[in-house]
Amino acid sequence: MNRRRKSCYRPYEGKRWPLWRKAVLALLLAGALAFGALFGAVMYGAYDHIQGEPRLMVILGCQVKPWGPSILLQDRLDKALDYLEEHPDVQVVVSGGQGPDEPTTEAQAMYDYLVEYGVEPERIWQEDQSHNTWQNVRYTLALLEEKGADTSAGVVLVSSGFHLTRARMLWERASGGAGELSTLAAPCTHVPSRLKMYIREPFALVKSFLFDR
Repeated sequence: MNRRRKSCYRPYEGKRWPLWRKAVLALLLAGALAFGALFGAVMYGAYDHIQGEPRLMVILGCQVKPWGPSILLQDRLDKALDYLEEHPDVQVVVSGGQGPDEPTTEAQAMYDYLVEYGVEPERIWQEDQSHNTWQNVRYTLALLEEKGADTSAGVVLVSSGFHLTRARMLWERASGGAGELSTLAAPCTHVPSRLKMYIREPFALVKSFLFDR
């Protein structure tokens, strides 16, 4: 006597995902993993890394408002001031040109702020032609060479924490890795800007890696 074969309920049987959906899912997962790795690299650079006793400091510019340095730029300058007070022999370069919506160059705004808070004017050199991080680095290195500064004694870069992985990468690319490079990570006290910049920076890191040469 033949018995009927029993079957169990299989809710997903026969419902296979089409190939294009699998491809889209794979791309999304790959993108998420890549973004996570880049975000990790950005976070790794968001801390102070001091090697030896740097003799030169480079402060990277940021937007200037009609009333003076933006909050992001003030954060960088305040971080620099703390270090300069403890290291009175360090020479400073302030780097940043003038954007179309800025009342003055970023370098001039930084110079004025530092002098107002007690840094001697003769300790500050201005690089006032750059408009992006790659130009900051290249033009600053050219200025240091023009001034006869000895970068082999060590340089400390000052910028917002989110910016330092990219800034370090570009500095080492432009300088050929000469001399010890330290970094000081300024906090980002303006919360909306912090969220925006940490999301934006992984993409900027890829762009700089590919095109800033």
